[in-house]
Amino acid sequence: MPIADAGRGIRHVFVHDLVLEAAIGVYAGEHGRTQRIRINVDLGVADPGVVGADELSRVVDYSVVVDKVRALVGGGHVRLVETLAERIAAACLTDKRIMTARIRVEKLDIYPDAGGVGVEIERHSV
Repeated sequence: MPIADAGRGIRHVFVHDLVLEAAIGVYAGEHGRTQRIRINVDLGVADPGVVGADELSRVVDYSVVVDKVRALVGGGHVRLVETLAERIAAACLTDKRIMTARIRVEKLDIYPDAGGVGVEIERHSV
């Protein structure tokens, strides 16, 4: 389901395939070490529908999104990918222009015959 929708005034801002080392997992072998995760962030952002000034301040800055994700991942051990996804969504939705946050968090090295395992959530602003 696409997030961007001109008829509803929504633009799509995204960060795809951000690979980070994370302290994550519930099993004993996952504690005290990091593992590779891949994060995808898709945001539905209120789009005024007019061409405005070519200024960063008028749009959702994806570098701010990446900084938030990195800070959350670096903030200490998280047991569940679901918890990390929820925290990322909540952090994104603090920007009032963001209407929808679709977050995917994948562990990349769990099974040698799978590209990744994880969760995808979608949350909406209230």
